Amino acid sequence: MILIIDNNAANLLLYRYLLKVVKKESLKLVCFESPLDALEWCFENEPDLVLLDYAMSSMNGLEFIEKFKSIFTSNTIPFVMVTAEGDVKDKALELGAFDFLNKPVNKSELILRVRNLLDLHESQKAIANRAEWLAMEVKKATEEIKEREKEMIIRLSKAAEHRDPETGYHLVRMANYSRLIARELGLSETEQNLILESAPMHDIGKVATPDAILLKAGKLISEEFTVMKDHAQKGYDILSGSNSLLISTAATMALTHHEKFDGSGYPNGLKGEEIPLCGRIIAVGDVFDALTSCRPYKKAWTVEEAANFLKENSGSHFDPRCVQALLRAWGDVLDIYTRYKDNF
Repeated sequence: MILIIDNNAANLLLYRYLLKVVKKESLKLVCFESPLDALEWCFENEPDLVLLDYAMSSMNGLEFIEKFKSIFTSNTIPFVMVTAEGDVKDKALELGAFDFLNKPVNKSELILRVRNLLDLHESQKAIANRAEWLAMEVKKATEEIKEREKEMIIRLSKAAEHRDPETGYHLVRMANYSRLIARELGLSETEQNLILESAPMHDIGKVATPDAILLKAGKLISEEFTVMKDHAQKGYDILSGSNSLLISTAATMALTHHEKFDGSGYPNGLKGEEIPLCGRIIAVGDVFDALTSCRPYKKAWTVEEAANFLKENSGSHFDPRCVQALLRAWGDVLDIYTRYKDNF
């Protein structure tokens, strides 16, 4: 559509007549004597080109362009200003005018400039549409990669889970508890989802732990516990080196989820904020769920008992901020505990 604005009705008739030769089948001419009416029309319609007079009664051409720009953020819609005043051209160019016509308007000049600007605008729209299509394709491909990564995480987590007595909904609960902690710490939704999706891989290193130790019902002796502790490093070795943020985060979780805030954890004895935040978060979510879950070697604790354990070990085993974050979301914690309760 070509939007034409001129206070003079005779000029509008002239433009209609002259521009018939450049009208394409789908192109319409929309004419207004009032710039205010034209702006009102623009709230519902987007022109392909604007032809306007500078000297108009309710507002001049420059004022119209300024108001028009507040409606359309795109800078590709071309303006052709008709004026006999040369001193307005610099300002008009600053505001985004593409071309000028001097009064009286020359027929051939009008037709040529309008036709060229319409072709230019059409090309710009095609480029913009192509760019949008490419962006959508990139987004789609990225999402497909993320879905494959998540599928790999789930499948590897299930592989580890088959060898571990921690069955049922343990991975689902502890991942969701960890996401709650991330939320309460003020992490972005993207970061929260990263915690949720990578957390199930924290114990992948247990696939390398001998059954005699992994499945032992009683307390591990010192030598057995030393072997068990290797699962943190082995999990990191399995997952490290990936360019995927999801998998590299899971690798960090695998390595650090048994580190303790006071430096007495393993495998590297990291202390305080030396421990990556994701490791500090998952330590709380993992232990809370382990305590409240039934195992062959122990009964499940109540959620209140588990919460007290977190409080008592806040600052020693656990990051106090992470403990407080879980407790602040207590209503959601109970919802997850109930929704994903094991039926055995």
